[in-house]
Formats: sequence, structure tokens, C-alpha cells
Amino acid sequence: MATRNSPLDFLGSVVCNDPAELSDDAIAQLAAHTQKAFDVKSSFEPVKIGVIGLGRFGRLHSLTVAGLAEANLVGLVAKREESLRAIAVELPHVPGWTNLDQAIEESGAEAWVVACTTASHVEVTKKLLAAGKTVLLEKPVSENLDEARSLAPLVRANSSNLMLGHIVLFNSEFQQLRDEVRCRGLISFIDCVRHRPATIVKQFPGENPLYATMVHDLYAAQVLVDREEPTSFSAQYHRTKSGEIDLALAQLKWPSGIIASFAASYLTPNGMPPRGFDRMEVFGDGWCSRISPNPRPIEVWDAKASWPMALEIRAGSSGATGMMAEELRHFCKVVRGELAVPVGATFADAIQVQEWMEKLTSIAQ
Repeated sequence: MATRNSPLDFLGSVVCNDPAELSDDAIAQLAAHTQKAFDVKSSFEPVKIGVIGLGRFGRLHSLTVAGLAEANLVGLVAKREESLRAIAVELPHVPGWTNLDQAIEESGAEAWVVACTTASHVEVTKKLLAAGKTVLLEKPVSENLDEARSLAPLVRANSSNLMLGHIVLFNSEFQQLRDEVRCRGLISFIDCVRHRPATIVKQFPGENPLYATMVHDLYAAQVLVDREEPTSFSAQYHRTKSGEIDLALAQLKWPSGIIASFAASYLTPNGMPPRGFDRMEVFGDGWCSRISPNPRPIEVWDAKASWPMALEIRAGSSGATGMMAEELRHFCKVVRGELAVPVGATFADAIQVQEWMEKLTSIAQ
């Protein structure tokens, strides 16, 4: 059975506010837990990982894996030779394939990151799971719920061979928000907004912001309510003059009384950050909290303002840091049986959120 070895996980369970409030017993337990984690880390065997798909996120996964001490990047798979040649400039010593079967057989990878097109997710993941590999699959599992469910026979009951890509879980602000919720008690209201540039409507016609961006906040809410199933769903679309969806609104209510509101749009003008902005607010009894993870808090000015770091992701010659690095480190420990797949990233979690999205889509107008 997978165990938790992070001293930060343990610290979150024993302290809510001021670390000075820790008892001597709690400090002793934390020290013992930290030593145990250090002992495990010092003997950790790097996981041999391959990456499938070399688009924007596939490239980021590849560079991040290459910068982790916990992993060895042993293979890259793309549909086109041009994609492999392009990534070879940054990762010249990593072999590449255009044939997945060959890559599985020849690369020696024991685990794979699937970051190819959504339409190929299920087919590729089935092949990997059937070959006995552990998979980190970028969400959504599929655009079709029945196709997503078809993976079930290959997924272990605890999802230890399939982890969903959910970098928001590993964002430092969201992790602190989870700690605040644990310490402060029952939530009353969750308010989430994700606004993206209005130009997306023309650049990617037919792309629904409910599926492209709101989905991340639905997963985050799922974590905050600990997988509770909502009892009420409502949703609404705003459309452009040409009929394209540029705004999706949704509201969910849970048996515990929590209400959540979600807004996702393609409405921000050119003068705003190039990836728009994200905000999440959580309200409880006598308290509230806000995180603004996009853009990151660095701004640069010359002839105009710029926001060089939209997401908490860095991968380069100095190593890998940020939420993708932490997600992949966690994945490596899942492969080694040292950690469980976290809430919000199991196969069952993915199916639950996809069911929510289908309900919202069916009632939105």
C-alpha cells in the first residue's frame, strides 16, 4: 500500500497557523518524519519516463522530467519527425520515435506521460496500461464519457497505475488554500473565474471555455469538497454574434450546503496579460481566502507591460521548479509505491468531473 512520506504533508496535519504553536511532541514527530523522508529520498531510484506528444504541454513535460533528480527521460514519441527534430535542439541526447509500439519496446521506460491530442488519449493509454506501464494522463481522459469509462478494466482500484495530470493540485497557493480550509472548517461558498483573451474565439473556433478552462476549477472544487457529489447543477452560455461561445457560467450546490460559482471566458482585451487571469475565492464562517495563480506576480515594463510567467512552471538549465515539477515528482513516487495518487487525480475523480461537465453542457443555453 502506498504511504505518504512528505514532511510538508505531515506539517499540514499538525499546524494550522503559527508554527510556534507546535507542541514538543509534534515537533519530535515532524523531525522523525523529515528524517524518514530524507532516508527514502537518498535511496530513491530514478524512474525511467517517456513522454508522448510534443505540443506545448508535452514539451514542458519533457523539459521538466529532464530536470528532475527523481526521473530519467528515456524517450519521446511524436506523430511527426519534425516535432522530434525540434525538441532535439533542447534535448539532444533523448531518443525519439514516431511509432509508439517501438518506443514501448525499445525505450526501457517504465512510466509514461501522455500529452498527445485528447482524441488519442484512450487508445494510447490502453496500449500503455496493457503493457504494464504506469501512466500520467493529461486531462480530459476523453471528449466522450463512454470512451473514458472504457479504461476502467485496465485501471487498478486505487488508480496507482493511472494518475491524471492536474497541475493545479500542486500549485503552491492552492496547496496553502487547502491547508486553510482544513484548519478553518466548513466552506460556505467557492467562487472561481478563469478569463482568457478574446482572440481565442477566432484562433480556435468551436473551443468551449467550459471544457478548455473551467474544467480546472471543477477539479479544484472537487478536492475542496472531498469528492462529494453535487445535488444541483445550473449553467449558461453567452455567444458572439457568429454563435461562438465566449463565456460559460455554472453553479453547483452540494448536500453539505456549499455553493460554488464558476465563470470561464474568452473576453479579456489585448492590454491584459496574454493568458488572461485566474482567481479563486473561498468563504467560510468568519473567514475567506483568495488566490490569484495566473499571472504569476512578476511584471516587466519597457515600451509596454508584459507578464513573462503566466504559470508556476519553470524548466531550464537551472533545473525544474513549480507545480509541474511537483506533479511529476509525486508521479515518480506513485510509480515507486511511496505515495498514493492524490484526491483530484485518480481515474474515478476524472470520471466524476467529466460527468459533472456533461450535466452542465446538457443544461447550458
